[in-house]
Amino acid sequence: PSPPPSQQGTLAGIWVNELGSKMVLEPPNAKGEFSGSYLTAVSAAQKPILKSPLVGVQHDPSKEDQPTFGFTVNWAFSDSTTVFVGQRFVDSKGEETLETMWLLREEMDSAGDNWKATRVGTNVFRRE
Repeated sequence: PSPPPSQQGTLAGIWVNELGSKMVLEPPNAKGEFSGSYLTAVSAAQKPILKSPLVGVQHDPSKEDQPTFGFTVNWAFSDSTTVFVGQRFVDSKGEETLETMWLLREEMDSAGDNWKATRVGTNVFRRE
């Protein structure tokens, strides 16, 4: 099924990735700026997982196309931040995916630990 007309060309809505992490994205403003929340299903932190805020921007939300975007998640339960970049795709059946790549940066005690402070990965999100 296709998204409602108010969501075509935007990332607004609820998205779930292959690991079960869920994010809620608010509609973008005229500049493509949006906010939302992210509830990860996986974490290396020793603290309980909490819903975390995110902010981002998407390219030209006025078009009904497959925009590129980026957003940052400020984890509420750890001393780390993740940035995601990606693109929204719609297949011939109208199924939407967000194909993303991310960098997670952990806080380190010294610059000597810098080499192990950043992780990289990919996620595919589907509209819930």
